[in-house]
Amino acid sequence: MQHEDAPGATRGVRVEGRGLGLDDLTDLALGRAHAVVDRDVLGRLGVLHEAMGAARERGAVYGATTGVGANKDVEVDDEQHEHPQAHGLRLLRSHAASLGPVEDEATTRAALVVRLNQLLAGAHAGLGAGISPPVLRALAEAVESGALPTLHRFGGIGTSDLAPLAELGLTLVGERPWRRGAVAPVPLGAADALPLISSHALTLATASLALCRLRQLLLAGTGISALSFLALRGNPQAWAPPVHAARAHPAQTGLAATLHALVAGGPEPARLQDPFALRTAPQVLAPAFTAAQALEDVLALEASTPGENPLVSPEGVFHHGQFHAASLATALDTLRATTFGVLTLSAARLALLLRPEHTGLRAFLAAGPRGSSGLMIGEYVVQDVLAELRPATAPSTSGTVSISLGLEEHASFATQGARALRQTAELAPVVLAVEALAAVRALRAAPDRLSPGAAALFAVFDEVLGRDSRDAPIGPDVEAVVARVVDLSLLVRVPPV
Repeated sequence: MQHEDAPGATRGVRVEGRGLGLDDLTDLALGRAHAVVDRDVLGRLGVLHEAMGAARERGAVYGATTGVGANKDVEVDDEQHEHPQAHGLRLLRSHAASLGPVEDEATTRAALVVRLNQLLAGAHAGLGAGISPPVLRALAEAVESGALPTLHRFGGIGTSDLAPLAELGLTLVGERPWRRGAVAPVPLGAADALPLISSHALTLATASLALCRLRQLLLAGTGISALSFLALRGNPQAWAPPVHAARAHPAQTGLAATLHALVAGGPEPARLQDPFALRTAPQVLAPAFTAAQALEDVLALEASTPGENPLVSPEGVFHHGQFHAASLATALDTLRATTFGVLTLSAARLALLLRPEHTGLRAFLAAGPRGSSGLMIGEYVVQDVLAELRPATAPSTSGTVSISLGLEEHASFATQGARALRQTAELAPVVLAVEALAAVRALRAAPDRLSPGAAALFAVFDEVLGRDSRDAPIGPDVEAVVARVVDLSLLVRVPPV
């Protein structure tokens, strides 16, 4: 994805059907960048539209000359000779369920960018959706101008985001109002409806924004685990590079080296062998980092390649199963499960930080009169959040389905996996923030335990937390820590997976 300078406060990101990376997509979604659509690539898609027309003349094309789902053998072409848009409009109207919460603007914006980039990818691959030029130009104009439709959440099961993308289609043709901005209505081509909605664009957008947040959280969690390690006077032998080089799982060696460097010069160890919560941080963090990279690779592939059903090329039309998002769903399942392990280890470190026999400090890191509760409620909050997240770790790929008169008997449920990842990204910061709050309080009480390598990490939180540690609601402090997670992540350097 190329960048280019343009007037205004944001940088331009060229949308051209290639290399739509996570950082660029996130910046576009959050308004930190603006899209510049490659009109040359857009124009080259006319060949595929002509190929779609030729394929319809030669014989049956699913969704264009026939119905969809269990109506796949029902011919509709006779009607289309008189009313070319009729079948497509009925398809969009019937599939636009308009149920569930309305997606936020950032996710909607990301979904439109992904959908356009997938369509543009057809120009590079030599096969694609075959959508008519007016609809393509209207979508490109929406992406560039920031116009947004209203997309409701329900109606996808990991075999294309049919319902919300049908709402996009109805908005482009003028049957639905724009949520923000506007693009002039365009006529729907005779074969435009199904190719337009045959995509996981909303699922990919949801997963991408969640992954961006989780990637920051994993880096921050690495730094927070080092602060807790120092506060608890951990034994750095467990993180020594030779130990991890001897069994070099992906990402683990680099993480162990990062952690070992952060705590170098810290206090004398309090124990010969630490509890698992300290010893196994690299082993638990590494699978999550590896899973995050694997998901990023899948997202980049899906967002920059054609996958509509059917795919058309000058040589013919191909009916296929590329709409099945098994690879995406599996990557989502893996990242949620491994992230949950990171969070439960954080909860275990918090428990150690509240125990005087491990810290040498007061129980619950309390200040003030005897019997003060300190951060006691923090454990309740963390366990509440973990209980809320536990169902989100269940694999979406374990679901079963039989729909459309039994014709469609399998689904990936990647859509649900992406939503669960978003929930994880929203709640995980609370768990890490409570641990960070406890680590900072402990290090304030015993400042000689702070290592040179972790001083900058400590300062990120130390400067926003009040000095009065007497009993009070912990919410404001936790929120202050959550607000600095991104700043902390920028200070943690982990070798690429």
